[in-house]
Amino acid sequence: MTTRRAACRCGRLTAECRGEPVRVSVCHCLACQARSGSAFAAQARWPAADITIAGEDRAWERIADSGRKATYHFCPTCGSTLWYEIEAFPGLIAVPIGAFGDPDFPAPGFSVWEKRKHAWVELVGDIEHSG
Repeated sequence: MTTRRAACRCGRLTAECRGEPVRVSVCHCLACQARSGSAFAAQARWPAADITIAGEDRAWERIADSGRKATYHFCPTCGSTLWYEIEAFPGLIAVPIGAFGDPDFPAPGFSVWEKRKHAWVELVGDIEHSG
């Protein structure tokens, strides 16, 4: 079984993810752009039972454009978001792909909120495009 380890920038907060992610996606919504500091955010989701979190975190909640709650967990030392939960995906935990530090991480299969996608962004490969 594959095990991947994600960490915040200072390394005090970690997530061990067992097995393959059930969903790998990129999101172009404005909230994800702000969270990632980039033109989009890339994340992978696992069942909560397949993730072990270690270290101290803080949480922040917001209501997404969908009207559902999103809870972001971040390191209180360096501020990195290490994982989050969205009511639209109950029982799943999302981890930003960049937290793994793995350039061979599986490619996304979904691209969402494309109406907010920057014109210069082009995603190629076998990917489902929406919104």
